[in-house]
This record gives sequence, structure tokens and C-alpha cells, in this order.
Amino acid sequence: MSDKSVQDELKDAIRTIPDYPKEGIIFRDITTLLGNARAFRRAVDALVQPWAGSKVEQIAGIEARGFILGGAVAHQLSAGFVPIRKKGKLPHETVEIAYSLEYGLDVMEMHKDAIKPGDKVIVVDDLIATGGTAEAACKLLQSMGADIVAACFIVDLPDLGGRAKLEALDVPVRTLVDFPGH
Repeated sequence: MSDKSVQDELKDAIRTIPDYPKEGIIFRDITTLLGNARAFRRAVDALVQPWAGSKVEQIAGIEARGFILGGAVAHQLSAGFVPIRKKGKLPHETVEIAYSLEYGLDVMEMHKDAIKPGDKVIVVDDLIATGGTAEAACKLLQSMGADIVAACFIVDLPDLGGRAKLEALDVPVRTLVDFPGH
């Protein structure tokens, strides 16, 4: 048995790719964590633990890695799963929100009937950086009457300020590891 902490184990399982997707960016790739059965299990358990036994109705996963993590979290909490996707990817009637990216705008959607007013929802994605996508997802859910219990991420890039955007919406943030200096 190792003396390594869960946080250290998760950090070690995340691949670092310099200069991706463009020069000067340090990309934190969780696909290596997902491929490591022990690290993946420990990450999901750590995301679930604070809400075990609570009455969360839905887990909202942000496309695409948030689907992988969110599905596992939903299963563990016996909750439903709501995909939040890029525009045009969902087959039924949707609600949408436009949000700013570094170089323009994007739009995300969810099914109009995915959330009932008052549903307790946890938002899940792999990483929070500047927080624009997570902020938009939370605003979309809140516009439908969701009670967002928390937003959960494996990785936080704290120097980019994403956590503060969610906390300004009164959304508690849970992250498992951080990589300062980005």
C-alpha cells in the first residue's frame, strides 16, 4: 500500500502536454487518469463523497469529458444525468445560452424538459480554467429553476479565476487537484 495521497495519485495520473492546443498553453490531459482504473475510481469516489446519501436529482455533465465523469457520478449517487452540449447536438426541444470564448462566442444547450424547477443538480466537468463554459452551464441550469448544489471538477487552474465566476453565482465549487501558475 502506498503512502501517496489521493491528490498526489490523481496529479500523477494526469498527463501534461506543453504548447497544446497552441504555444504557451500547458494542457492537462485527464485521459490518462481515465485509463488508470485505480485513479479513475478514486477521482469518482472523491467527487461523490460529499453528497453520498443526499437527495440530488440530476448530474449535469458538460460536453465531452464531463459526460464520462458525470455518468459515473450519477450512477454512484443514483441520480439522473443531463447532458449539456454544443448547439445542434441534442435531438429534442432545447434551451440554450450563448457565452464568450477567448476568440468569439459559442452556444450550449440542454433539453428543455431535462430539469424541473427545484431539482437539486450537481454540475460536473473535468477541469475549470477561466470558468466561462461552467458559468454558462450554471446560468442555463438556473434559468430552468435548478438548485445547483455544487460544481465539481477534477482539475482547477486557480490562477485563471474560474472558481470565482461560479462562486459569484452562489455555486459551491469542489475540485480535487490544482495546478497553479497557468
